[in-house]
Amino acid sequence: MILSRPRLVGAWTRIDPRYLPFADAATPELPFPRLFRLSLFQVSVGMTAVLLIGTLNRVMIVEFAVPAWLVAGMVSLPLIFAPFRALVGFRSDVHRSVLGWRRIPYIWSGAVLQFGGLAIMPFALIVLSGDVRGGPVIVGDIATALAFLMIGAGLHTTQTVGLALATDLAPAKSQPSVVAVLWMMLLLGMIGSALAFGLLLAPFSELRLIKVIQGTALVSLVLNVIAMWKQETRDPARTASDHPQPRFHEALRAFRDQGRATRRLVALGLGTVAFSMQDILLEPYGGQILHLTVAATTALTAALAGGGLAGFGLAARKLGRGADPYRLSAIGALVGLAAFAAVIFAAPLNAPLLFAAGVLAIGFGGGLFAHCTLTVAMSMTGGGIGLALGVWGAVQASAAGAAVALGGLIRDAVSLYAGAASGYAVVYHLEIALLFATLVAIGPLVRIARPGDAALPRLGIAGLPPTSTMQTR
Repeated sequence: MILSRPRLVGAWTRIDPRYLPFADAATPELPFPRLFRLSLFQVSVGMTAVLLIGTLNRVMIVEFAVPAWLVAGMVSLPLIFAPFRALVGFRSDVHRSVLGWRRIPYIWSGAVLQFGGLAIMPFALIVLSGDVRGGPVIVGDIATALAFLMIGAGLHTTQTVGLALATDLAPAKSQPSVVAVLWMMLLLGMIGSALAFGLLLAPFSELRLIKVIQGTALVSLVLNVIAMWKQETRDPARTASDHPQPRFHEALRAFRDQGRATRRLVALGLGTVAFSMQDILLEPYGGQILHLTVAATTALTAALAGGGLAGFGLAARKLGRGADPYRLSAIGALVGLAAFAAVIFAAPLNAPLLFAAGVLAIGFGGGLFAHCTLTVAMSMTGGGIGLALGVWGAVQASAAGAAVALGGLIRDAVSLYAGAASGYAVVYHLEIALLFATLVAIGPLVRIARPGDAALPRLGIAGLPPTSTMQTR
C-alpha cells in the first residue's frame, strides 16, 4: 500500500536528524528544495568532467586511434583556465549591471560556453580521427582544441560563481553542510553519468557518440538553467555603474592580508597534489599488480566516491558543531598516510581486501581535507567571496591537474627501469611524503584548543595546546 503524502512526511519528521545526512543544510533562507535545485550545477560539472577525462579519453585513443600524447594535450587544455578562476570570481563580486545581478550573468555565460564546446565536440573528434574526405587535417586539431577550451572555460566559470552564489545564500552556520551537499551532488553526477555513458555507448558507433555528447550538452544547459532560476535577488543599487568597486589588485591584496593566506594556499596545494596523484593509477594498479578483474577494479571508483561522501558527511557534522577546519583537514591527511601505506603493502602481501580498504580510506581522507579547506575559503571574505573561492578553485584545480600528469609520468619513467610494481610504489611513497609536508604547512594554522572546546577532536601535531591546558583535560 502506497503511503499518502502527509503520512510519508510525518514518518520522515519522526526520524532523528542525526540519521539524516546533511539534514541541517536547509535553513529558512535556503530551504532544501532551493538548495537541491542550486546544486544541479555541480551535477553538470561532474557529468562533463567524466565525459572529458573518462569516456572521450578512451574513445579518442582506442576507437579513433588518436596518438596518446595528443589526447593528453587535449584533455589538459581545460586546465589553462584554472588560474583565471580568481579573476572570474572577482568579476562576479563587482559586476555592474542595470538588471541588478552579480552571479547569474557569469553562471549563464559558463553554461553557454560549456554547451557550445560539447555541441561541436563530436564532429571535431570525427574530423580529428581522419574519418573525413577532403580538407586540411589541422582543422580537426583546431576544432577539437577549441571545443576543449570552451568546455574548460565554461566548467571553471560555472563552478566558481555557483559556489559564490551558494555562499551568498547560505547563512554562515549552515555553510559546512551546504558544502557537503554541493560536493555530494558532484560525486553523484560523476558516478551516475559514468554508468549512463557506459550503457549508452554499447555497442560503440560514431552516431551513438554524437548523440551522447550532444545529449550531454543539452542536459548540462538545462541543469544549469534550473540551478540558477530565481536564485539571486535583483539589486540594481549594488550593481550600478556609479557604485564604488575595488580594483583586482586591491581585492587580491586584501585577500592576502588575511591571516596566513599564503600558508593556507600552500597547504591546500600540497594536500591536493598528495591526494590526486593516484587518480589514474589505482585501477591499473589493482589490475596489473594485484590481478583483479575489470569488475573489481571498476568497483574501486565506487569505493573511492563512497569514502569521499563519508568524509564530507563527517566534516559537515563536526564543523557544524564548531570544530576547527584545519584540525579536521589534518586528520584527513593522517588518514591518507595510513591509506597509502595500506595500498603499498597490499602488493607484497597479495591482499586485495587491504587494497580496497586503502582506497576507501583515501576517499575518506581526501573528502575530509577537501571539505574543510573549501569551508575555510567560504569564510575568507576579505577581497570578496567570489575572489576567495576563485583563488581556492584555481589552486585546487591546477594542483589536481598537475598531480595527475606528474603521477602518470613518474609511474611510466620508474617502471621503464625498475618494473611496474616499483613505478606505482614510488608514486604512493611520494604522496606519503607530500602528506607529511601538508601536515607541516597546516600545523601553525590549527587553532589552539581551549578548555570547553569539546567539539574539537584531539590531534597530535603542531598546534597542540600547552601542557597546562592539557592537564585541565
